[in-house]
Amino acid sequence: MQKDLINKLITIRRKIHANPELGYQENETADLICNELNALAIPYRKNIAKTGVVAEISKGNGPCIALRADMDALPIKEENTLDFKSEKKIRAANGMDIPLMHACGHDIHTTMLLGAATILKDADFNGKVKLFFQPSEEDVYDDPEKKSGGQRMVESGELEDVKAALGIHVHPLLPIGKVAYKLGQALACAGFFKIEVKGIMAHASIAPHLGIDAVLVSSQIIQSVTAIVPKYIAPTEAIVISFTKINGGVAPNVIADKVVLEGTVRALDLNTFNDIKERIQKVIEGIGLYSGAKISIEYSLNYPSLLNDKNIHENLTTTLENVFGKTNIIPVDAILGSEDFAFFSRKVPSMFYFLGAKDTKDDCYFLHHPKVIFNEDCISYGATLLAEGALKLLLTN
Repeated sequence: MQKDLINKLITIRRKIHANPELGYQENETADLICNELNALAIPYRKNIAKTGVVAEISKGNGPCIALRADMDALPIKEENTLDFKSEKKIRAANGMDIPLMHACGHDIHTTMLLGAATILKDADFNGKVKLFFQPSEEDVYDDPEKKSGGQRMVESGELEDVKAALGIHVHPLLPIGKVAYKLGQALACAGFFKIEVKGIMAHASIAPHLGIDAVLVSSQIIQSVTAIVPKYIAPTEAIVISFTKINGGVAPNVIADKVVLEGTVRALDLNTFNDIKERIQKVIEGIGLYSGAKISIEYSLNYPSLLNDKNIHENLTTTLENVFGKTNIIPVDAILGSEDFAFFSRKVPSMFYFLGAKDTKDDCYFLHHPKVIFNEDCISYGATLLAEGALKLLLTN
């Protein structure tokens, strides 16, 4: 990649990094993307899946390949000393200021896709490449239907003409110049749950029998739901159920009438994931029946597992070797992280790669950490892989 283009992409990345936006609020990021696409004379459509942008580079009547990048940031206060570190905050409904940070590298993902667009604009090919700048990967936020940007992109019909899709995620602990992958179910199904327990308030020592103790019921739910994994699911399955938040009670001498539990469920296999959710529902119904408490559960996020297609990967083997070298292409185990590129991967044959982005410092941090730093040398590797990968897939689909 030419040095001038690399420098331009780094400048773009730093602008995005300094101005992070939460999911479904990426208006300024979308405007920046559109300005760059205008400069490249690449047609696009805005407000896809609310704040997303879909651009198209068409040449001839060949197949259509999708390249995807996500745009949203996280509610994390950045703890770095970068000249372009985020100082941005937004005001929440409760009046509190929420700091924002691109702690998952989506600023780099967006930049790499713009780099791929620059390369593809002047490339010789027969077909169409669709560029998906996707909103709201991290969460569903205030979406009334509890849908992420990836799910909305797929449901909008934008992939109906697509033959294959390619995505990349930066990995801050993987050295520059390396790329990692897992075929099949590579990333987990994920659900964020909220369980509300409604009991009856009573005096905790004089008349506890007149109440229904929401704290006690909640403890029973935690123990019973947590026991699902070791007692009812095969030990060979990769699964996690974690309760991460508890809120309830009013005073030390009052039986609590309400407790809210929150947490996450992860599983690599979609059938297992759905089985766990059914068992959680049965646990809740059973405990509610014998305790008298009214218990409800809702899921604010519900991602399937991400599927990496063996044929797509094999078609990209030569491209990967040309960009990274054969010894730098690393097969890895599946992990219980989640990604809503999963919705793309369940619509069309897809591959999702982890790109080395390790910083040169001794102390390096992983995704979603307030001190994580991504090495900008990864940008040229990622943009080249996206562009050359699209060109290869156009020839093999």
